[in-house]
Amino acid sequence: MTPRARRRMLLAATMWVAALAAAATHAASPAATAVAATVRAFAFGVIGHPLQHGRDEAALKRAIADVAQTTPAFVVATGIKAATEPCSDKLYAQRRDLLNESAAPMVVSLAGSDWSACLNSAGRSNAIERLNRLREVFYVDSESLGARKLQVTRLSSTAKFRSYAENSHWEYGKVLFATINLPANNNHYRPEAGRNSEFEDRLVANRAWLHRLFTLAERQKMQGLVLFSDGDAGVTAEEGFSLLASFQTKQDGFAEVRKQIRGMAEKYKGKVLLIDAQPVQQGAQGEPAIQWRENVGHVTMTSDWAEVHVTPGAAALFSIKGGSAAATTD
Repeated sequence: MTPRARRRMLLAATMWVAALAAAATHAASPAATAVAATVRAFAFGVIGHPLQHGRDEAALKRAIADVAQTTPAFVVATGIKAATEPCSDKLYAQRRDLLNESAAPMVVSLAGSDWSACLNSAGRSNAIERLNRLREVFYVDSESLGARKLQVTRLSSTAKFRSYAENSHWEYGKVLFATINLPANNNHYRPEAGRNSEFEDRLVANRAWLHRLFTLAERQKMQGLVLFSDGDAGVTAEEGFSLLASFQTKQDGFAEVRKQIRGMAEKYKGKVLLIDAQPVQQGAQGEPAIQWRENVGHVTMTSDWAEVHVTPGAAALFSIKGGSAAATTD
């Protein structure tokens, strides 16, 4: 082969490789665009617990309608009834139908007022039976409520924890979201009982759940992890903090979960945001605000509903704006 012929073959091969590279780049561009689209800024809605905050059902209806006006990606509602309302199947079904009217996907996170203080006809605690009934009414499949459905993964998909359907997680915009059953009344720890069977069993389930969530967030390189609960575990409070007025005489039912979240958050590279519906204290009404402790943020819902904005890639990943103010309680 002559030198000229060899140069022609080399030039042709170079052009062929360049064409292949250009074609590959062109083919990959739609996928790249799709990936970029998943990390755009978005917002989700949170409905606190207007019923527990001294409001009536009309306030819950207004909150559902008002938050829908913000066109959220989804809405999370904590609590379906006030502690003073009956723990009846009829009320459970009525509230499910109401929440199911949401235009946006509606995820329901249970509150202690929904089940932990329920009594049977003999005046004895009926908490466990009512909790199981709520699971049957609200968590029958892997979808949210609402006109538009959101696919969720439930802890009950694991055989060992098949009862805990209320704990669910889903992903949106490189952020992992999850509900966790932590009732506001000291995590339903009952000091008068010989064995706190419900509390202890749920403690084991929640421990496994939190481990799964943080592991998934790390593996999928999620920019944030958002946890919704009823009770405030005090994760961003000062060391030695207790939610109880007298820690010497009562066990802090949130102690273990607080320690676990703090420990796992220290190793997590993203942001952790905890949103709870703990009954607000006197003078606490107004705009909810996120309080940060290193990479862990916490907000108690002091309004009937709020809009949380998520801006992936920004220094301030989360920002919050409240809706109608909640009534205060003593």
